[in-house]
Amino acid sequence: MLKHIPNLSVYDRGDGVCRYLDKNLCSIYNNRPFICNIEQMYFSFFSEKIGQSDFLKLNIESCLKIAEYFKDEYLIGKIKQLI
Repeated sequence: MLKHIPNLSVYDRGDGVCRYLDKNLCSIYNNRPFICNIEQMYFSFFSEKIGQSDFLKLNIESCLKIAEYFKDEYLIGKIKQLI
């Protein structure tokens, strides 16, 4: 899916999955790009516009819509566990 998001396409390993994903975990989590850090994004750009729980909910809903668009049943199931 990353290849469809211009700001993230550099991380695409060629199949739409992040090249830093290893056994379903981020191998660079502690040094991940700013755009991948939802907490940093919230406090840097959105904290004065929306509450944190609403921001997280919107992120989860967006991920679900993307997964549904690409018919990724595995990811859909994982995201629905968060809801």
